[in-house]
Amino acid sequence: MSITLYRKYRPLNFNEVYGQENIKKSIINALNENKLAHAYLFNGPRGTGKTTIARLIAKGVNCMVNGISANPCDTCQNCVNIKNGSCLDVIEIDAASNRGIDEIRILKENINYQPVSSRKKVYIIDEVHMLTNEAFNSLLKTLEEPPEHSMFVLATTEIHKLPDTIISRCVTFNFKTLSEFEIISMLSSLSKKEDVNISDEALEIVYKKSGGSARDSLSLLEQLISSFTDAEIKTQQIDVKMTRKALGLISEEYFSEFNDILKEKDKKKLIEYISKIYKNGIQIDVFLKEFCDYLRYSNENLDYVILTIGKIYDILAKFKNEEDLRILAYLILYNLFENTEPSIRKVEQKVSVENVEFSYVDFLKYLENNNSMVFYNLLNNFEVYKIDDFSIIIKQKNERKDIRLLIENDMILRQIEEGIFKYAKLRYKLVNIDSQGIQKKKEVENIIKIFEAVRM
Repeated sequence: MSITLYRKYRPLNFNEVYGQENIKKSIINALNENKLAHAYLFNGPRGTGKTTIARLIAKGVNCMVNGISANPCDTCQNCVNIKNGSCLDVIEIDAASNRGIDEIRILKENINYQPVSSRKKVYIIDEVHMLTNEAFNSLLKTLEEPPEHSMFVLATTEIHKLPDTIISRCVTFNFKTLSEFEIISMLSSLSKKEDVNISDEALEIVYKKSGGSARDSLSLLEQLISSFTDAEIKTQQIDVKMTRKALGLISEEYFSEFNDILKEKDKKKLIEYISKIYKNGIQIDVFLKEFCDYLRYSNENLDYVILTIGKIYDILAKFKNEEDLRILAYLILYNLFENTEPSIRKVEQKVSVENVEFSYVDFLKYLENNNSMVFYNLLNNFEVYKIDDFSIIIKQKNERKDIRLLIENDMILRQIEEGIFKYAKLRYKLVNIDSQGIQKKKEVENIIKIFEAVRM
């Protein structure tokens, strides 16, 4: 069985580590001058080199040939064992699965024993933010004053979850994602080692998909390479089109066409386009997220890009549990048009409606006949409770929370009420009877907050 690329090409020395130049410089100086701290805290996104540099520290501290140095020999028994992950004195702990106080008690008991064959015991605790509060409290004293023969390297992706008492006892380094140049340089070098001919434009796609994570980019490169036979790799260069297809990415033609229609502000075309990509088997949420990436690297107006990406991610977060993802797309479209369309609420002269009948069923047919399928599907979840003066009071027929959230959206209500006006030639207010109690409860809670009252 072949070894995955990110394990096969894990850096063996500091010169092979891409990015993190300031961090590398500090640690190299500390090793060469024997001024290492007793505890380090590495914070940063996944795949940026935290565990790799922790292992290089362990190797630099315990090399039997070059002594404590930033340039270990890589040939002595300690260096080989650390490289293979079999050194008894380098203890890697995954805090996600060993997060309790019992595991920390075992660590505290074992840390007092002398190293088996090394100068120092090196404890590398990955995902340290996953430890329980009790485990953190138990670790405090040991972390502050570990035995002379031991040191700690803690790694986390969420430093805000760590107690200040832990952070203050460590020398902290903040890792950052790798730049486009660093990722492409790394992938280009490894592609040559693997005898794979791949264009720089294709590597740019891998970089964008990886989000600046070295490990993710190597996993994507491996996925890309495995999509072709050895004969195909040797006889042709992997280009952009082949890369997008191999990685299962949506064609940029979809994004370009969608963007053009979006700028035209043609709602009917947009709704038809959403239905088209849905029928083509493209996941709507994936399409919208990749469309945001497309906009980020486009030459579109900055205000337009910020507004569009902001609206898309806002709706995706609010309605992440929606079953029919097309509704998300429709809602995003109407939110995008909110600031560009004139308000439809106008002061109307009061009209007696005593002799006017409003048929909810006929109104739904009207929506269906006029291709207003978004509102038709939404209002099908409701029935008329009563019509009182200028208010149409509706009641939800099911318990779907996403439907309730949609009907409570002010902009959607405005659009539906405008549709009612076009149909009935009268201004009606649409009221969801279930939201009246919720609104009242919110108002009560707001009043209580204002006066700092205590609920009786």
